[in-house]
Amino acid sequence: MRYQISGHQIDIGESLTTHVKSELGEAVAKYSDRPTDSQVIFSRRGHEYMCETTVHLSTGLNAQASGRASEIYAAFDDCREKLEKQLRRYKRRLKDHYKDRKEPVEVFGAASYILAGSDAGVEEQEPETLQPMIIAEMETQIPSLSVGEAVMQMELAGAPVLIFRPEGTSAVNVVYRRDDGNIGWIDPKTGN
Repeated sequence: MRYQISGHQIDIGESLTTHVKSELGEAVAKYSDRPTDSQVIFSRRGHEYMCETTVHLSTGLNAQASGRASEIYAAFDDCREKLEKQLRRYKRRLKDHYKDRKEPVEVFGAASYILAGSDAGVEEQEPETLQPMIIAEMETQIPSLSVGEAVMQMELAGAPVLIFRPEGTSAVNVVYRRDDGNIGWIDPKTGN
């Protein structure tokens, strides 16, 4: 597994880097046969250290967790425990409901945009143009998954919505968390 360990405006020593590699590698190896890479970012806000970790699995799924504590090692340990819990749940669901995936998830590229919203305190005015102002443009990937795997990916990422392509089709579907706590699935069918 490849590791990318960095600090946001703080220095990360060799001892912490070694600790992160050994502990994270051990935690991920318990629940995943082929993790590909991980990103660990440490930061500090006031007296509190924060650790944010993302692990990319060979199945195309991503597990994300974050931890906070007054000491940097404790922040990482909190983050590692949360990540381990997510991976344990993911593995249990795979064993219970799905066959092991023999090939990695197929993905295709798509454009992702962040649009500027209106300020709440500003009086509404007629815009000069009806085109929204794009403040960020990024490349994103849309995975080819089953509906169950899409729901797991959304829950692992802690995202409110996930766009995916059902395996064997070229259609695009969406799963999302509803206000009542349930999961919604949008499956647009092409009509005749």
